[in-house]
Amino acid sequence: MSEPSLSVPPTSPSERNLIQQVIRALRQAPATALVGLLIVGVYVVAAVFAPWIAPYGEYEVVSDIPFAPWSEANLLGTDQLGRDFLTRIVYGARNSIGIAFVTTLLAFAIGGFFGIMAAALRGWVDQVFSRFVDAVMSIPDLIFTLLLLAIFGSSVLNLILIIAILDSTRIFRISRASAMNVVTLDYVEASTARGEGLYWRIVHEILPNILPILISEFGMRFCFVFLVIAALSFLGVGLQPPMAEWGSMVRDNAVLINSGDITPLIPASAIALLTVGVNFVADWLLSKSSGLSNED
Repeated sequence: MSEPSLSVPPTSPSERNLIQQVIRALRQAPATALVGLLIVGVYVVAAVFAPWIAPYGEYEVVSDIPFAPWSEANLLGTDQLGRDFLTRIVYGARNSIGIAFVTTLLAFAIGGFFGIMAAALRGWVDQVFSRFVDAVMSIPDLIFTLLLLAIFGSSVLNLILIIAILDSTRIFRISRASAMNVVTLDYVEASTARGEGLYWRIVHEILPNILPILISEFGMRFCFVFLVIAALSFLGVGLQPPMAEWGSMVRDNAVLINSGDITPLIPASAIALLTVGVNFVADWLLSKSSGLSNED
């Protein structure tokens, strides 16, 4: 009696088509986009696999000597408490990128929902939402963020909620403006005339047409949120010790610059490199969504 053979189920035509589209897009992508994808990919791997990549634990003290020099045991030396600096860099990627990503997702969920609703319903709903957003945006972001953090505290949850709510005002304007251009099109008005509900029009008509714009904008807003979190941590009101965060690592190790040590520049360079990489990818997505092409 023959043993049953294990066979891999064939991929569906839609899956093959999607794979072919991704390969074609990567082949046509400019060099800057490929560099950006490589940078983002390296950072994502470091963030996801931080416990396996880092040589020590995030809070583990490995030396009795603060600011120990670079050595075989500690490739980038230690910080002011004797913790391995390379380990803190790796875990900083997980904390900084993870919190910035969640915050940006929440901002898009809030701003995108209310922006699309304002464009779809129009009338007094649009006026109320728009005037409220205008009032919030009239206050400088950094001052408002510092004020709210001083009132509610600098916990991770408060940091995510405060930055997401304030940043959602920008997403509201983008999603509302994009949705306004769609709701006035003939086929959307035709769907309204034939009695389609609000949910159907949003899911089938409005959202698919503005989604490419929102996806390309996501990269830009992620960079903004990422830099805000780093700046707040540098000021001491962002992610609190003992969590590893690149902005606070620059502040805590800044005294080494006076002695010619470049260690504090490593987390600063990590912040700058990730920002450049994400911007490369976001610019490429924006050019694709707008129909621009580098091809003659």
